[in-house]
Formats: sequence, structure tokens, C-alpha cells
Amino acid sequence: MSTRAGRVALAIVPVGFIGYLFVYPVARILMMSVGEGFGDVLTSASTRSVVWFTLWQAAVSTLLTFVVAMPLTAVLSHFSFPGRSLIRAMVTVPFVLPTVVVGSAFVALGLSNSIWGILAAHVFFNVAVVVRTVGGVWSRLDRGVVEAARSLGASPLTAFVRTTLPILGPSIAAALSIVFLFTFTSFGVVLILGGLTYRTIEVQIYQEATTFLDLGAAGALAILQLVGVVGILWAYGRYQRTRSVGLELAAEARVLRPARSDTERAILWSVVFGTLGLLAAPLVVLVGRSFRGGLAGWEFLVDPGRLAITPGEAITNSLFFAVVGALIATVVGMAAASLISRGSTVVASSFDTVLMLPLGTSAVTIGFGFLVALDEPVDLRGSVLLVPLAHALVAVPFVVRATLPTLRAIRADLREAAAVLGASPRQVFRHVDLAIVARAAMVGAGFAAAVSLGEFGATSFIVRPNSVTIPTLIFRLLGRPGAVTFTGAMALSVILMLLTTALILSIDRLRAGELGEF
Repeated sequence: MSTRAGRVALAIVPVGFIGYLFVYPVARILMMSVGEGFGDVLTSASTRSVVWFTLWQAAVSTLLTFVVAMPLTAVLSHFSFPGRSLIRAMVTVPFVLPTVVVGSAFVALGLSNSIWGILAAHVFFNVAVVVRTVGGVWSRLDRGVVEAARSLGASPLTAFVRTTLPILGPSIAAALSIVFLFTFTSFGVVLILGGLTYRTIEVQIYQEATTFLDLGAAGALAILQLVGVVGILWAYGRYQRTRSVGLELAAEARVLRPARSDTERAILWSVVFGTLGLLAAPLVVLVGRSFRGGLAGWEFLVDPGRLAITPGEAITNSLFFAVVGALIATVVGMAAASLISRGSTVVASSFDTVLMLPLGTSAVTIGFGFLVALDEPVDLRGSVLLVPLAHALVAVPFVVRATLPTLRAIRADLREAAAVLGASPRQVFRHVDLAIVARAAMVGAGFAAAVSLGEFGATSFIVRPNSVTIPTLIFRLLGRPGAVTFTGAMALSVILMLLTTALILSIDRLRAGELGEF
């Protein structure tokens, strides 16, 4: 098989996947929603109210996340100390925790039906984005630039503002864009903590489709949200193209140093324990509430009475979907990353952006699109594969981000040497690329499994009575009356938290240093 034919064959997998499961459903939603009443939905007072709340809560959540995360980011980027790698992994755990677990934790704190609960939960989720994205650059930034500014008479603040901050600008913009995008499309947190008072566009789409059965209005709002997501991605891309600066990053071992004075050590540990305490408090309360009334909540999981599906069956379903979804996402993501790593700059960048769209698009929109579109050429709406396909669609970007840097780092002469020795393009990929990228692919697969375990937005649309997952069962339990049912929801949330935490800590052990984008 020629190289060109091999690339075409390789492209069929991600292009077909993203085309059929994302582009086609979104196009069907567009055709369904554009018609009589489309303008009325978009210009109504209720829509304006929902859009305004979506925008301002996302902006405030992003600002608060930055304020909370930057002290820890600075500490982890400057100092080496015992347990530093473990702390970075622990900070990442909240990012991949299921929204229903976090929602349950803040409900246990008494913050239901509260804007403060929504904002606090968003900060809880997204601290890791700032720590990983900004810290990945800051921890390898040559300190000689700052020292040169200081030697010329600049104060520490002036040196930071005029030298460090401009270099960190693109990574800060990336972190803020990601946080704003995630909070702009927030669903599970707002649905659980907002009650009937606070609604984002995402929650409004869900209510229009499931409560009011107005698919036209849901489609119109989904298109409005998609326009907003594309606008955010476009603005971020434009900023990165015009403001990025070239820089050489040193190895962390050359940049990090131990705290040298009692003051530095006091600041270091105060920031570390203070931030970890804020992140751990909701989870500690969650565990405590699961034992309120003794073991009644845990016993409920064993004997749930009249529930249509048992917690054991939900756990089995979630684990099955996580494995299948991770396998699909890994195959598609690896094929996409291989194409991007070898393609021209413009084509690779465009394809990479398209692959990222499902991550920034409303999960509710994805689930809604599956329902209205996947009835032809094969009706998948009743298939057991529908849920893992939705999970894989959202998880593919994580696999691409985990494997792409490694694939780009493979030297061309290794491939050429294998080809000279008679290896076909398929053999070159299997024995060179795959052998080198296998560790990064396992990291991507782990993230995909973690995403699948906690996915709630799309699943809430497409789940069937016999395929209920842990997050959807937790949400149903939270809506049922009774103290035992509530503590049962807390206990099931603890189980899901432990599964996700074990998975993310395993991923961090596989990660090769800082290689791989967050």
C-alpha cells in the first residue's frame, strides 16, 4: 500500500466518525430548528435571560478559578519539594470527577439552589486547568530572563509584569478559554445546584426537549450555543496566532529549586494545604453524608427496593461503557493524531480544531443530535453501542492531546530507516510509531475511560432503562424523597469518585513527565 493510499485509509476512520456522529447530527438539528418560530425563540425574554446568566456566570467562574489556582500554580512552577508530583495528580482529580458527584458534594454542603454553589463547583472543577496549562510552561521557563530584568533595577513585580507575564500570556489565555468554555456549556452542576432558579443554555435545551417536548425550541437554543462555542474557539485561535511568542523551555529539573528560607517554606506549604483543603472539603463532606444514619445508605445500594435497576447493574453498565468507549476513542484518536502529526500546518490545524468541537459543544446537544439523527442509514438509537459512541465522541480530543506531542517528536529518519529495510507503511506505523506512542496512548485511553465513567449530559438523553449508568442513577436518586435514598445517592457518588480517582492516579503514573498536552 502506498503512503498516500495509507493516509487516505487512515483518514476514513476519524473523518467518518466525526462526520457521522457530530457534523451530521448538528446539521439535522439545524434543519429541524430553522423554521417558523426560530426567531421568536432566539429573541424571547426568557432566552435573553438564560443567555445573560450563562455568560456572566461563566465569566465570574473563570475569574474566580484564576484567582484560586494561580498561587498553587506559582508554587508548583518554582519549587521542588517532597510530594510535588502527587499534589499535581491530586489537583487533577476534581477535573475528571463526574458532575453528579461534585453536584452531590455541594448539595451535601447545603449549597443547592444557590448561585454560590454553582460558582464554587465550577472553581472546584477547573483549578486543574490553570495549574496544568499555565504551570506546564511556567515550570520550565528559564529564570535568566527575570534575573536579567532584576539586575537592571526592576522590582520583583515589575520584572514579573514586563517579562514573565507576556511569555505566559498564551498559556494563560488558553487556560481561561478552556475554563470559560467548560462553564459556558455547564450542565450537570447547574441542573443539580441551580434548581428551578438558575438555568444555563445547556439546561434550557434539556428542559425544552424533555419537559416541554419542544424539539424546535431545543434545536434553536442548541444552534445558538454552538455559535457561541465556535466564537470562543475563533477568538482564542486568533489571539494565539497574533500574541504567541517564541521561547525555549528548559527541563523542570533545571528550573525548580527547593525553598531556601523559612518564609518561602511557610508560603509554599500554606498555599499547598490551603488549596488542597478547599478542593478536599466538598469530597470529605460527601463521604461523611454517605454514612449519616450509619450504614443505611450503603445497605440501600445492596437492597434498593423498588428501583427499576440496581446500583450493581448501573456500576456494571458504566464499567462496560468505559471500556468500550475508551477503545473506540483510542482507535479514532490515534488515527487522527497520526494524520495531524504528518499533515501540512494549515490542514492539520483545521482538522485538529474540528476534532476539538465535540469537547466544547454542549453534551446535551450531542445527545439530542443522536436522538434526532441516528435513525439512518442504520437506526442506532436502540443500540447498546449508542452510549459508548457518545462517550467516545467527547473523549477523542483527550486521546489526540495525549498522543499528538509524542507522534510529532518521532524523528523522520526512524521511519525512513524502517522503510529502507523493506517495511510497508503499515509496518512502519506498527513497529515505529505505535511502539513509541504506546505509553501516551494508554494515558489517552485512561482519560477516555474517566470521561466515560462520569459523562452525564449526553447520556441523560440517550440512556435506556436497561443501560442506566452510575451518574444517571445518582441523579434519579437525588430526585427521590427520603433520607435513606439521599444517603444512598451519596454512597453511590463515593463509589464513582473512588473509581475515577484510582483511574486518574494510574494515568499520572503512566505519563512521561510533562509530555502531552492537558
